[in-house]
Amino acid sequence: MSREILKGVIDIHIHAGPSVADREVDAGDMLIRAQEAGYAGFLVKDHYFPSMLGTKMVEKHMGNGSCKVYGSMALNNSIGLFNLKAVDTARQMDAKIIYFPTVSTLKHITDHSKAAFVGAGKASVNENPIVYVDQSGTFDPDAIEVLKYMAKHDMVLGTGHGSLWEIDHLVEKAFELGLKRVLVNHPHYNVNASYEQMAKWSKMGAFIELNACVFKGGSKLGTIDDSVAKAMIEACGVDQIILDSDLGQKGNGCPVEGLFNFINLLMTQFGVTESDINKMTKDNPKKLLNI
Repeated sequence: MSREILKGVIDIHIHAGPSVADREVDAGDMLIRAQEAGYAGFLVKDHYFPSMLGTKMVEKHMGNGSCKVYGSMALNNSIGLFNLKAVDTARQMDAKIIYFPTVSTLKHITDHSKAAFVGAGKASVNENPIVYVDQSGTFDPDAIEVLKYMAKHDMVLGTGHGSLWEIDHLVEKAFELGLKRVLVNHPHYNVNASYEQMAKWSKMGAFIELNACVFKGGSKLGTIDDSVAKAMIEACGVDQIILDSDLGQKGNGCPVEGLFNFINLLMTQFGVTESDINKMTKDNPKKLLNI
């Protein structure tokens, strides 16, 4: 397969340093490789600290103008969870996605209780597990305030690593409160959503993330059968799928090569067309980020 297919890609899920977690690349390394491949942009996600400072400087001082570098912020314990002031500051710093809790959720912590999370740092202070939707469906009031703020300022919500119960309520509440741009993060992975649930969210207007990292054919760390990717595309339709890498973990290979290899797998093994790849890696990320 020709590498021309990478030209214009916007990978919205890159784990690049600097970070408390060990990473294969930092934002500067990633920019060099992305520019060489012809990417139009990529977004750096960090679980512990806002990434905008690094992404802005890297693009300004290392970029050649061909590839944008976007930042984001995850609402975990390290930034004060549903910290409205932090969200306001992140907006002013042009954070492209605000993620609801990832590593601080009870679901994530429980899932990784026996095996360390590859994206974890070397913290001396333990995470305080968060559940932001209780069994009656009631939200943490601070979470509601964050959603209202994000709706007012037309910000992008990434749903994070909550339980299926939390994610389902979050997607519904987000649209109810007026958010227009929602990304459901890897619902086939730690969320364990059914295809029917994914389709429901996509019909509501949410984009569904299809991340190479978690698939057996997508990376060394992958555990999900590759056929799930094809089933997700069929269930949700290419108009609502965003294909990205979720790569950058130490020892897990170059994110550019990882995404290219997974695209090749989808096309050769499952008959996904070049047009559909372009939709999921270029057009849909543009729509989500409004760029």
